[in-house]
Amino acid sequence: MPDKPFDPKTVSLDEMRALFRELPGPDLEAGTQAAAREAQLTKPRGALGRLEELAAWLATWQGRHPPRLQHPRTAVFAGNHGVAALGVSAYPSEVTAQMVQNFVAGGAAVNQLCRAFDADLRVYELALEQPTADFTQGPAMTGDDCARAMAYGMMAVEPNLDVLCLGEMGIGNTTSAAALACALFGGEVEDWVGRGTGVSGDALEAKIRVVREGVERHGDAGDPLDLLAAVGGLELAAIAGAVIAARLARTPVVLDGFACTVAAAVLWKVDPKALEHCIVGHRSVEPGHSRVLEAIGKEPLFDFGMRLGEGSGATLALGVLRAAVECHTGMATFADAGVSGPA
Repeated sequence: MPDKPFDPKTVSLDEMRALFRELPGPDLEAGTQAAAREAQLTKPRGALGRLEELAAWLATWQGRHPPRLQHPRTAVFAGNHGVAALGVSAYPSEVTAQMVQNFVAGGAAVNQLCRAFDADLRVYELALEQPTADFTQGPAMTGDDCARAMAYGMMAVEPNLDVLCLGEMGIGNTTSAAALACALFGGEVEDWVGRGTGVSGDALEAKIRVVREGVERHGDAGDPLDLLAAVGGLELAAIAGAVIAARLARTPVVLDGFACTVAAAVLWKVDPKALEHCIVGHRSVEPGHSRVLEAIGKEPLFDFGMRLGEGSGATLALGVLRAAVECHTGMATFADAGVSGPA
């Protein structure tokens, strides 16, 4: 985390840009210790495949060996979008606030997943009564508003978290994410736009048109953080801030689906090393998700045909991470078990 908290009244995107010079690298000693133990466990080398990689990744970015998974947190950021008024979603904007109340009451899918994997759930509202501006008419946010949302997202990272799972809730945010991804990585608008909450027909055409107008208006807005302000959302900016803060605090991050990954991809576009402490829980059925995953070089842990958001896929990935930690720390070594090692 920064040496001192940002002043929410004066924080700027330039301050956020400066943080990229402070991002710590991996703890190579912890990684070496993980590799040494893995080589002694009672199994053929590499037999647990990606579970072995995940154990080493956790150790490397937690900065300790053995890795642990005793205090995972899922953070869900909620924001509203001005473009939702243009008919791009199957649901009205008031559903965002209603779903936040559902999270609080324990009735959402992510609540059940957090319960299943003993994760701490936190939900962060970002001025739901003040949606971002319609980005077809002007920038969605000012630079200062974007920076404030990023600083707010940084607050989700507290001491002693073992893993941070990130997610979002916001009617219209797949429209914002599609515009942001297209502005960042190029390509045809239609390739980035999916059905989101289930739109089709005229509503899908309206969504494509809105994304195209946003990209045409703001595609040359400036650097990636400027693009985030121009066509992004408050909750997407908060996710970007949380990813930065997690890196500074040496907290590994699990990203959720399309909108969440696009928010993090803004940071990758600034510095390709900025997401080394992140993995992606699942591959969303949103077509743009596969495209952005390919662009940033991330392979998700699983593909279950999910497209819910709200951190559901990231939280479900905790089951895989817990398995990786248990195998790495709990298995006997060849010497402990009296089993002959490889010849």
